[in-house]
Amino acid sequence: MAPQNKDLPAATHTFLAKALGTDLPGKTAENISIMQLAGDASSRRYYRAVHDSASGEQSYVLMVWEPFTDDGNYPFLNVRAHFEKHGVHVPKVVAQAPELGLVLLEDLGDLTLERKFWENQNQTQALPYYKLAIDEIIKIHYPATQDSNAPCVAFKVFFNTEKLLWEMNYGREHLIEKFSRIQLATGVRKELDDIFTDICSTLDREEKFICHRDYHSRNLMLKNNKIRVIDFQDARMGSVQYDLVSLVHDSYVDLNDVVRGEILDYYLQQSKQYRAKPMSRDHFHEIMRVQTIQRCFKACGSFASFYNTREDLRYLKYLQPTVRKVAATLEAYPKYKIFLSIIKDHGLTELDYLNPTALR
Repeated sequence: MAPQNKDLPAATHTFLAKALGTDLPGKTAENISIMQLAGDASSRRYYRAVHDSASGEQSYVLMVWEPFTDDGNYPFLNVRAHFEKHGVHVPKVVAQAPELGLVLLEDLGDLTLERKFWENQNQTQALPYYKLAIDEIIKIHYPATQDSNAPCVAFKVFFNTEKLLWEMNYGREHLIEKFSRIQLATGVRKELDDIFTDICSTLDREEKFICHRDYHSRNLMLKNNKIRVIDFQDARMGSVQYDLVSLVHDSYVDLNDVVRGEILDYYLQQSKQYRAKPMSRDHFHEIMRVQTIQRCFKACGSFASFYNTREDLRYLKYLQPTVRKVAATLEAYPKYKIFLSIIKDHGLTELDYLNPTALR
């Protein structure tokens, strides 16, 4: 085993040795091997720490982020505890060192819902796993939200008009202006501002529940035939459709309309037990469409920003299908025709996103 990882300071190795008991007499830190895991789109880093103990190999995941104060309000730990309280399957915390920005977690393995989806030749074979994902988000949207007197930080932040607008303007900045280098006339910018405000204020008027915020197939792990939820530290209050769009219009998989419909029907059925009266299906699906425009356009901005800010090419392949999804949804809204025309007239549904240098 390789006992040290040169990217990690000595204090981190000391923390692991103490947390896993290798600093005890007769034991050695050489019993721990550390390897970095593939990173996500955030600044957090993750490592797998494998401890070769007398009872066999045991593995853990080390999250490395900025130092924090352990006052009960650190979002990752606070939201994790609230979700766990209401039966959401989240990773267990093994140890932490706030002053170093370290949290040692249960290792959930490497099987994501994304990988499980692509393993199946027939999408309907993935449907049971998506239903498990719905079971988890139901707990977040309802029991976790209804416990409104709990000290969960998610109750204090919102997907309001301002935040939703920020996300859409992020899409405009990074996809339209910086990546595609499109210069919008002043009048067109004003019309687009009005459209964005209409979309976001429509969503802001919806009843709010705790949203995971990034409830997609890469943040849902499968372990022991259960869905485990990760990356929940940005949870906030918003429409249930925000998470549902993240799941069924996920850029990383290609769900067909039939399977997507079955997943949403399952959500509506499971939610009935927590609501005084069932949701109007027509209104539910109307907000799903509006949220699809907002959430998917924000995703476009994120994918483009990874290239704009650090020339990260990994996410460019997701841009064209996600832009096309935004355009297809906009077709149903004549009042948003300027937004659609910007996308279509500049060829954003046909752009070769995998060759960004052609735009330079």
